[in-house]
Order: sequence, then structure tokens, then C-alpha cells
Amino acid sequence: MTDAKTPAARPANPRFSSGPCAKPPVFSLDKLADAPLGRSHRAAVGKAKLLRAIEQTRDVLGVPADYRIGIVPASDTGAVEMAMWSLLGARPVEMLAWESFGEGWVTDAVKQLKLDATVRKAPYGQIVDMAQVDFDRDVVFTWNGTTSGVRLPNGDAIPTDRAGLTICDATSAAFAMGLPWDKLDVVTFSWQKVMGGEAAHGMLILSPRAVERLESYTPAWPMPKIFRLTKGGKLIEGIFRGETINTPSMLAVEDYLLALDWAQSIGGLKGLIARADANAQAVWDFCASRDWIANLAEDPATASTTSVCLKFTDPRITDGAAFAKAVAKRLEGEGVALDIGAYRDAPPGLRIWCGSTVETADVAALMPWIEWAYRAELAAQAQAA
Repeated sequence: MTDAKTPAARPANPRFSSGPCAKPPVFSLDKLADAPLGRSHRAAVGKAKLLRAIEQTRDVLGVPADYRIGIVPASDTGAVEMAMWSLLGARPVEMLAWESFGEGWVTDAVKQLKLDATVRKAPYGQIVDMAQVDFDRDVVFTWNGTTSGVRLPNGDAIPTDRAGLTICDATSAAFAMGLPWDKLDVVTFSWQKVMGGEAAHGMLILSPRAVERLESYTPAWPMPKIFRLTKGGKLIEGIFRGETINTPSMLAVEDYLLALDWAQSIGGLKGLIARADANAQAVWDFCASRDWIANLAEDPATASTTSVCLKFTDPRITDGAAFAKAVAKRLEGEGVALDIGAYRDAPPGLRIWCGSTVETADVAALMPWIEWAYRAELAAQAQAA
């Protein structure tokens, strides 16, 4: 059947982009009026705002008291690069990749830092066999594959008595998934993912073991100023008190504080995780009752609850990439779903952001529209043939 009956209900908010992501439901521009615009971020008011952002991040995420939290430039990318350039090279390295961003970290380690790293890769929809990873080496990985829709289900494979450091890009996981802090030495993320904040700022969280490495190891390569975390062999503590390396946007800081306040108002991390789980379940239930669409994640245990990636499985589809793009275009044209095409390096399909700032009612309302667009495009394909 290819009849395309237009659904009656529409998502109240059609923003399902995987980054920047939907703003918190309570967002409005007037709530940013307290931002100290035109003031130095080093003035007392600026430093207080930045420190509050760090302290509330610790509170919501449950970061241990002896872990440092810093606000750094260039989003999650800047935070990951800062960690890799500052920490890697002291001992053997393993690079794990199961999507495009993880592949990027492999490229930087092998081709830019020229490390003789062990590289473990998995195709889209899968993750590597964590039981094979040697955690006596430094290990770099993404927790949640934003472009592949797969995630680590837990940190069970990571030993607490490891000799190496674990460097985890958690940008689509932090605030929507539980992170085992005792298994992670470096955690990075950006404001514009799960919290729906504005772009360009990253977060860098360091365990005591990571700090010890920083203070005892000097990399062989020149260190750009923007990556420097130590001075005279000691950690630059100011970075972790809100004294940022370069000038932050105080408007973006205010926006992040609004998101953190909202998170605390709905029960903190537990409430955030519950919202993301419910959103993802709405998509999974839809796929489970249809034979023409499926989760790109092959193992339900590793399926992402934030960046849910879908593939069309109907054998009548002759050009998967063109079909998926046409479906996404129809949905955008109707104003019911914006920016949900699969990532450019990923298999053809759709990617629906189900992070904590998205309302489950909107996800549920979108599902019939996906079926509508699928049937309409299938009919158009048949007519063209």
C-alpha cells in the first residue's frame, strides 16, 4: 500500500537536529537578560557566572569532588583535541571508532600526532568488542556515536585498576546517559547537545589520574597555546575555576545556566535520562511495528537514546540515499521535522534527536509523518518508474 494519508497531529516543536539541538522547553530569550553583556569575563560577575556553570555541571552530572571541570574553547572538538595533544604519547594507545567522529580522533592520533596506535573499528550500527581492548594502554573512544546511533551500554568492560587513561568523548551522552566516573579519566562534551545550549564552548573533565599525567609528562610535539593545561609542570588551576583560556560568550554561558536550572527542576540527571529514554522508546516502538524501517543499531543493548539513527529496509527502494533525502525533504517542507537526514558519512537514512530537551509528545507526533513521507515517496518512485 502506498496511499499517503496526511496525519492530523503535528509536533509542536519540529526541531530534531542532532546538533545544535532543541532548546529546553522553558527557553525564551528574555530569560537571558541577566547575562553580563559588554563586561569582561574576568570581572567578578563574569567569573561568578563561569564558576556557577562548573559547579552546577558537577551537581547535575554527579561528578566526583576530586575531578576538575573546565570550560574550554571550540566545543567538544576542542576539548577532545586538548586532551589528546596534552595526554597521549606517554604510553601505548588504543583508538576505538564506530562512527565518523571516532574516525576523526583516529586520524588525529595517527596522522597528526603520528602515534603508533592500535586502531579498533566497527562498522556503522555496531561497536567494537570492548573485551579485546587493552586498558593498560591509553584508550580514546566516543561513548555515544552521534552519527551511528550506537553507544556503550555501560562501563563494565573498563577495569578500575587500569594502568592507562580512558579519554571519552561523551558529547551526545552526558546529561542523557549514566557515566561511570570511576571508569573515565577524561570526559568531554559540548553545551549544544543534550542541554540544547549555544555552540562553541566545550567541557573538559579530568580525573586525578589525568591530572597526575599532565603534571608528570611533557609531550614530544609543540603545544599550541590554546591546548596548554599546565605551566611550569603544574596544572593551570584557574581553567577549572572559570578562568577560561580565551574569551567565552557570556550570553552562551547564561543560556547554559538556564538549561542547568531547568535540569535541576525536573529531577537532575535522573529526570534527564528518563526523558531521553522515553523519547527513544517512542521511535523504537514505531519501528518495531513496521517492516520497512529499522534502527541502524544492530544490538538493542547498544542502541542510542539520543541520536536515534534509522534505515529504510523496503526492498522496493531503488536508491537508498536519494529516497532518504527525499523523505527528509518532505518532512521539512511540511514543517514537522527539521534537520533529520542521516549524517553525510553515515549510511542513508534518518537521524532523530531524542535528547532530554525534546518532548516525547513531539516524537510521538512525528512518527505518523515519517510513515506519510515514506509512502508518498514510494508512490512517487513507482510513478517515475
